Amino acid sequence: MNLRELFYNHVAQTSTEPLAVTINKAKGVYLYGEKGKKYLDVISGVSVSNVGHCHPKVVKAIQEQASKYMHLMVYGEIVQSPQVLLAKELTDLLPKTLNSVYFVNSGSEAIEGAIKLAKRYTGKSEILSCYNAYHGCTNGAMSVMGSEDFVKHFRPLMPDCNKIHHGSMEDLKYITPKTAAVLIEITQGEAGIRTAGKAYWKALREKCTQTGAMLIFDEVQTGFGRSGSMFAFETIGVKPDILVIAKAMGGGLPLGAFVSQKEIMNCFTENPVLGHITTFGGHPVCCAAGLASLRIIRDEQLYKTVENKGKLYMSILPSLPHVQEVRQSGLMIAVDFKDRDLNFMVVKKLLEAGMLTDWFLFCDTALRISPPLIINEKEIEKSCKILKSVLKKI
Repeated sequence: MNLRELFYNHVAQTSTEPLAVTINKAKGVYLYGEKGKKYLDVISGVSVSNVGHCHPKVVKAIQEQASKYMHLMVYGEIVQSPQVLLAKELTDLLPKTLNSVYFVNSGSEAIEGAIKLAKRYTGKSEILSCYNAYHGCTNGAMSVMGSEDFVKHFRPLMPDCNKIHHGSMEDLKYITPKTAAVLIEITQGEAGIRTAGKAYWKALREKCTQTGAMLIFDEVQTGFGRSGSMFAFETIGVKPDILVIAKAMGGGLPLGAFVSQKEIMNCFTENPVLGHITTFGGHPVCCAAGLASLRIIRDEQLYKTVENKGKLYMSILPSLPHVQEVRQSGLMIAVDFKDRDLNFMVVKKLLEAGMLTDWFLFCDTALRISPPLIINEKEIEKSCKILKSVLKKI
């Protein structure tokens, strides 16, 4: 059997029609498949490869750390320099109230930890999240997912989880003294790139403070430069009580975290002891990669290039054939055809034409564009040219 056949026979499938493209190498903004076929990657593994694929500084950090030590002991027990340095340099970029980092393996795990922390610290149980929100696929994360179609076959889930509409001033009334936390994306990713105005975020922060509810920002997709700043909350002038990060955090390796104030995080240390624990969270090799990636984004100020790159996309995409609407936040872009079948066809044809993209879970009429932050103007124009060529043939 060849590799593709083995893939279908032994790797668990998550859709009836996987892309099933064999990739042999990746570098920068390109993937390389069989017979040397080259693919322009404009989804970055869904906002993961912000510094591009196989960045030499990230690869070097991984190799050096792997030669020193890998797994030692469950998280939080032994002083490991990659963890400590990453936590320090990360919190140096955050407000003083976000000074304690709990490392995990993924965004879903970070959401689970943030929910536990809010419930433990407040002594309350209600979690509010948004319609069309996506926070992961583990049991707790699914409980706060905003699409019934994706969760109905897995019920019963976690109790006391209710929904509000993203950006709705009217729905702020549902935040009450019974609410442990409001969990929200600053830009809704899987909803097809939806944002809210600054007045909403200010009112949300005030309501949470007034009722004693913790404000949790899910920046799994928006973090590490994709929004045009290191973190999206910097653009709205509102600070969360808990920040959830992952995806681009590991520079291509699995890494996530939830970040809060040390006084809050310390509630995991007693009643009970080991109130939250993980074996591989904060793995030293992943943290070494994450530290290298963070330094690249910070030192090269990649986030400062995002606004102009987003504007370049916005100067081209709306005029392309069949495009009904384009929504953009930094380098998170939804090209909406308002037609599911057309969108799926475009995704397939783009792959044949040498460009990798995808659709959104809760907005399957729109095409996703979220390239590595290192993409240059010529590559942006090339991606638009490929898309235009495909659309003109349909």
